Amino acid sequence: MKPAVIKTPDDHVVQWHDTGRKWLEAELQAVQQATESIRFEHYIFRASPIGERFRDAFTEAARRGVQVTLLLDYVGCIGLPATYFSELAELGGQVMWFNPMRWRLWPFRDHRKILVVDDSEAFIGGCNVAPEYEGDGVDDGWRDGGISIQGPVVEHLVAAFDSQLKKAGSRVWTPRRRGHTGWVKAGRDVSLLLLRPGVQRSALQRALRADLLGAKDVAITMAYFLPVGRLKAALLRTCKLAGSFRLLFPGKSDVPLMQTASRALYGRFQRSGAQIYEYQPQVLHAKVIVIDDIVYVGSANLDPRSLNINFEIMLRIHSPKLAQQARATFERDLTRSRAVPELSWRDPVNWWVRFKQRIARLLFTRLDLSLAQYFAQRFERRSGGKAWPATQS
Repeated sequence: MKPAVIKTPDDHVVQWHDTGRKWLEAELQAVQQATESIRFEHYIFRASPIGERFRDAFTEAARRGVQVTLLLDYVGCIGLPATYFSELAELGGQVMWFNPMRWRLWPFRDHRKILVVDDSEAFIGGCNVAPEYEGDGVDDGWRDGGISIQGPVVEHLVAAFDSQLKKAGSRVWTPRRRGHTGWVKAGRDVSLLLLRPGVQRSALQRALRADLLGAKDVAITMAYFLPVGRLKAALLRTCKLAGSFRLLFPGKSDVPLMQTASRALYGRFQRSGAQIYEYQPQVLHAKVIVIDDIVYVGSANLDPRSLNINFEIMLRIHSPKLAQQARATFERDLTRSRAVPELSWRDPVNWWVRFKQRIARLLFTRLDLSLAQYFAQRFERRSGGKAWPATQS
């Protein structure tokens, strides 16, 4: 069934795609109908039947005169044959690889998932182009999805893509500093949140902290959940004050160590009033936050890597109708989830599990972040801000 069209007062048109299969099919259809330009930025693109469908659609678009530009993360696409996009390149398509492997820069990845077609319609979500994302999240494929959107924000998405393309091809990025907010307001109801490496609080953290103040109904679906610092404090404070605060996490995870670290937080959030569920049928990979009538959707998780190390992108949309759809999807997923029993504060788990959880948390909140910051500072000192390593085909 085709998703309902939602219009916002600030002239945006949004469609909610509640499975990876629906979102990828909508992207493919948009590519096949493109007449002028295609901008495609993804973290993972795997040689596979779904990868071939996208590649062939890009190639056919280039053949009919559409300007096709692909920006793919080098590490996320390891294993992709060097000649995979040869025909596209011969037809004038541009393929850029973000941050080819260098030991000083390997931690910093382009984790964004964006498609912009004809500068008029954009797609943002959590799905990569690989077989595991091409399912319904129940009988096959991971649980994921995203949105398509038309309106003023598309112009800003085009600018964000073109800026990222320059980072890949001509210069080294600079860490996020004060004054570079990454919070782009495209209208009264829609904002674009751009996350980049850096120690300062990201646009997503600032927006969330503001929206959590006074929140009454919070529903978070998150693949990787490990908030720290002020964001963690804001979430815990809202747990105590909101009428409903529900968290949906993976029961099956593609990163078991992150799941171990996340579970170390369960007791603290439960004691503050949160209800926690784990999705059972398949791996849960979605990143959706619903706070009253506000929906956040995109590529970022609530963990240190997304908030401080990766390049990420999220949309913040104020729309009661979209929030209703997103919350309906959340309720549907709860019927396929297990409620996590409330943990005792005295002895939530045995000592061995507590030890593993503590080590996992230290790995993600301390070691991973510290190494990334060290490598960034070392590279900037040695390079003098010169070229960001990239290749083009």
